[in-house]
Amino acid sequence: MSSKLRIVIADDERPARSFLAALVKSFEDVDLIGEATGGAEAIELIEQQKPDLALLDLQMPEVDGLTVVRLVKKNRLPLIAFVTAYDEHAVKAFELNAIDYLLKPVEAVRLRETINRAHELLEHRELLEDAKSRVKTAAAELAAGPDAPGYLERIPIRNRDEIVIVPVGQIASIIADGELLQITTSRNERHTITYRLKEIESRLDPARFVRLGRGTLANIEMITKVNSMPGGTYVVTLSNNQQLSVSRLQSRILRDQFLKL
Repeated sequence: MSSKLRIVIADDERPARSFLAALVKSFEDVDLIGEATGGAEAIELIEQQKPDLALLDLQMPEVDGLTVVRLVKKNRLPLIAFVTAYDEHAVKAFELNAIDYLLKPVEAVRLRETINRAHELLEHRELLEDAKSRVKTAAAELAAGPDAPGYLERIPIRNRDEIVIVPVGQIASIIADGELLQITTSRNERHTITYRLKEIESRLDPARFVRLGRGTLANIEMITKVNSMPGGTYVVTLSNNQQLSVSRLQSRILRDQFLKL
């Protein structure tokens, strides 16, 4: 093989990261070009260094391995191999979509197989692009599907070249705007993400968020005032002074569920 495989690794646990780094360095045909201590750092590292292969821990706090894949710019996405200690459903989901998955503690023989597979894909551009496309699609589907993790506690949002972590408890409203979602926080900070309202609603605790209309979700704890409007509808005011209209159907639901003692 004429050139070395350029690899980055990401793991929030230092012992596991150090172990994997030492293992990677033991192979003469690879070059470890960076280590990330978390998902947000991994995104920045990948986009700056443009590695051939990223070894991503699936279970990182705030920005996990799946989210790294979803947020990395499409033209900067390397080949992906996931590293996991136990997440069986993710292993099954990615068995055909990532180029490989590695169980902790990673064994040298298995890592060698992953490296060989990466070398082979890099020599065939059509297969390479297909592998990248499939893992990108699978990450989005798994994040929104029935096997998705529990309710979201924070949402990672890409803001130019940085990732902003927004705690769900600080979100006042989420409003659909075409293919985008406009998120407004309790401090009236505004963020935009590419996501479907229905999909993000399924990831939010229904005890914390209520749908006000076809394209609007509001944080129940931040509703401070409800005003009646002609036709049996309402306008709600949130604690950040944001005012949102409620559809006729949702007004009925709001009245039955929240406006009665």
